[in-house]
Amino acid sequence: MIDWILAQPFGLAVALLTAVACFRSQCTYWLGRGIHAGVIRAAWAQRLQEKHGAKAMDKLERWGWPVLPLAFLTVGFQTAVHLSAGLLAWRWPRYTLASSIGWLAWGTVYAAGGLAVWSVIMGIVSASPVLVVASAKVLACVVLLLVFVRSATLRTRVKTALNTYQA
Repeated sequence: MIDWILAQPFGLAVALLTAVACFRSQCTYWLGRGIHAGVIRAAWAQRLQEKHGAKAMDKLERWGWPVLPLAFLTVGFQTAVHLSAGLLAWRWPRYTLASSIGWLAWGTVYAAGGLAVWSVIMGIVSASPVLVVASAKVLACVVLLLVFVRSATLRTRVKTALNTYQA
């Protein structure tokens, strides 16, 4: 099926792949909404309505929307994002508007050769899983180092601010 789509003119391939992204993300979102509806009717409903839960949903509703289109440029993470949007009961119009940017990006990237790049990556993974594990470990160490340095810098800034405030 993908070969057939990619054999079409570029504009049509983008349109078809954009439609695939739309269908997939909407299905995942509505699955999350269905789960959310079941939880709301269950014993957990009061926990979701408490002050902190409502505040978190409001923050995500207001500031979390850029994550949706960016998630389309990842593999695997996008499903979690769309399911989470449904679980948090994002309003459908806002979700769809934010996702539509990602649909177009996903369709364009894949029509322009993203599938070929993904095939090369999967070929490398299957040829040398040891290299992949080693690369993941190096990446994890770099991330941990950055988090440690950043948290140390943050602690220093907080201490400085507190000392300035107390003085």
